Amino acid sequence: MALHVTHVTSVAIDKLRPTQLSVGYREVAEKRAAWQAMKSRDRASYLDGHIVPVVVGPKGKFYVIDHHHLARALEEAGHGHILAGTLANLSTLALDEFWTVMEHRQWVFPIDANGVRHPYDAIPKHVEQLTDDPWRSLSGAVRRAGGYAKESAPFEEFLWADFLRRRINPALLASDFDAALAAAVPLSHSAAAAHLPGWSGAISAAGQG
Repeated sequence: MALHVTHVTSVAIDKLRPTQLSVGYREVAEKRAAWQAMKSRDRASYLDGHIVPVVVGPKGKFYVIDHHHLARALEEAGHGHILAGTLANLSTLALDEFWTVMEHRQWVFPIDANGVRHPYDAIPKHVEQLTDDPWRSLSGAVRRAGGYAKESAPFEEFLWADFLRRRINPALLASDFDAALAAAVPLSHSAAAAHLPGWSGAISAAGQG
C-alpha cells in the first residue's frame, strides 16, 4: 500500500493495534526466516525501507494499516520495535466515529479467513493475536510468482485471497501448497480476475465484444 506518512518514530510492536483479523502464517514464517538470516548490519537499512504506516486513534493508540505480516514476523523473531510513520491523527474522535472514518478511507478490513465480516471489536488488540488466513498466504505467493502486480489498492492481497478462496479447493491448499499455487497462477491471469488490482492478464478481442 503506497501511502504518504509524516512523522516517523520507533514504536514497540506490542503497542501496535491491527486493522485486520488475520495474516497468512506461511508468509509470516518466510519473513521471519529472511529477517533471521539477515546480517545485523543490514537490518537497520531494511527497517528504514519498511516503515509501517499508522493512524493515531482514540487514546493515542497506534493503528497499523499495512505491514501486519512484517510486524508479526519481527515480534516472533524477538525484535521489539519497528519504525512507524503517522498517516493521520484521528485521536480526537470517539471510537465509533474513528471506525467510520477508517472504513470510509479503506484503512480497516474486518473480514475473516472464510470471507465473513465481523464487528470492529472483533479485531485483535495485538499483532500476536492475528489468526491464520491460508488464502492470504496463497495470494502473496501468487503475486511473487508473477500472477499479478503489486499496486497501492488497500488490502489488495486480501481481495485476491477472496478470489482464490472461491476457486481453489481448500483441501488442496491444506495438503499441497505448491499444487494450489500452480493452479492459482493461471486463474490470476484469467478474465475472471480482471476486476482485481494488479491484474496482468489479457482479454481477447472476441471476449471484449
